[in-house]
Amino acid sequence: MKSKDDVLKEAGELRWQLPQDLHDRIAESIHGEAARIAERSVTRSGGDRRLAWQQALDRLLTHPLTAFPIMIAVLGAILWLTIVGANVPSAMLGSLLVDKGHGWLSELFISVGAPWWLKGLLVDGMYLATAWVISVMLPPMAIFFPCFTLLEDFGYLPRVAFNLDRMFQRVGAHGKQALTMAMGLGCNAAGVVATRIIDSPRERLIAILTNNFSLCNGRWPTQILMAGVFIGTLAPRGWGGSIAALSVLAVALLGFGFAMLSSWMLARTVLRGEASTFSLELPPYRPPDFWKTLYTSVIDRTLIVLWRAVVFALPAGAAIWLSANVFIGDQSLAAWFVHGTDPFARLIGLTGVILLAYIVAIPANEIVVPTILMLTVLVTGAAGGQGAGVMFETDPGNVRAILEADGWTSLTAMCLMLFSLCHNPCSTTLYTIYKETRSWKWTAVSAFMPLVVGFVLCGLVAAVWRSLS
Repeated sequence: MKSKDDVLKEAGELRWQLPQDLHDRIAESIHGEAARIAERSVTRSGGDRRLAWQQALDRLLTHPLTAFPIMIAVLGAILWLTIVGANVPSAMLGSLLVDKGHGWLSELFISVGAPWWLKGLLVDGMYLATAWVISVMLPPMAIFFPCFTLLEDFGYLPRVAFNLDRMFQRVGAHGKQALTMAMGLGCNAAGVVATRIIDSPRERLIAILTNNFSLCNGRWPTQILMAGVFIGTLAPRGWGGSIAALSVLAVALLGFGFAMLSSWMLARTVLRGEASTFSLELPPYRPPDFWKTLYTSVIDRTLIVLWRAVVFALPAGAAIWLSANVFIGDQSLAAWFVHGTDPFARLIGLTGVILLAYIVAIPANEIVVPTILMLTVLVTGAAGGQGAGVMFETDPGNVRAILEADGWTSLTAMCLMLFSLCHNPCSTTLYTIYKETRSWKWTAVSAFMPLVVGFVLCGLVAAVWRSLS
């Protein structure tokens, strides 16, 4: 009689002799038999027409020739609507909170005789950073999240996962990674937790390590602002919004490509193994409840994410102000870092301010844009001498003028969009990765792998741009 270890060893050896699509065949035969039994046993009345149009729509949304163009078009339309629709409310909030709110609070602190450092720390630092987060983030999220939730309620997102399943299997990853990447579009930490649906430890680890290439909600404001302020202006009049949306779409698709490439490399080097399969049952289409969806997306996504950004913006604003007002010798701490890293940063198309902003914004990607704007003014004085390095401008044209005063060009904006895609995850995501993997090694890999990709990618783009200029 064979021992348990011998049986397990023999079973493991025989497993490699099975065809790779065995699970697909079993699932297909089970579902096929279930369909035949249902056809013989179930009588439908009045539902055939509804079933027919759903099947016709599925053939369109899942066909190899039409599925991917439709997916790209849908995402592009949402991005265009977000970019074009967010400009006016963002400017209104900026005028109310940043311009008028900051001015009113400054006058209040001066009238009561508050020390300059207290006013600077609370008003010019903490309040201003928070006001910028709200004015920059709230309008785009209030448009993007409801649109995304409507697609989810309609039943389109499972079709997206179905379309991407085969591509992930070809690179050695699990088809369910498409679902975790879709979750990562909302929050990378949530996408990492969502990898629990993958049974294989190897494929789950691949999904965890590559989820950061999925643009989370905290990075959308950076993409949208840079595209609208710089990239869109390269297009002829009337086409700026469309070109800006296409540039953001291109970055999002590039992130998907990097996720596929890194999954392929991991699956063929340190995480070798056989790709497993899964069965995905497509849910029926349902007409979304618009008002319920709007309420859910605003309360459960927009406001929660905004609150998280505000919580991190308060201490970040204090850190920004302190770094720009605590001096060592004749320069502030921020100036020492910016001037020291600026040559390297400019070489790869970025600036020293951008590198410092990403260090300050490790707790939350949502505060990258306000941090860049505040540091640009505080360290370089690019606001045109508005007093104590405080920025009041919120109009996109004025924001561009301030950044251009620090030497920004369209190349800088493009490299920032790429670096926003490829950089280390936020602290919440890193903590989640450690909790899920229980490994400092894989947590470090997940932090430094996209960062290396970001530096190399920005350097290549900058070199090509300058060689063609």
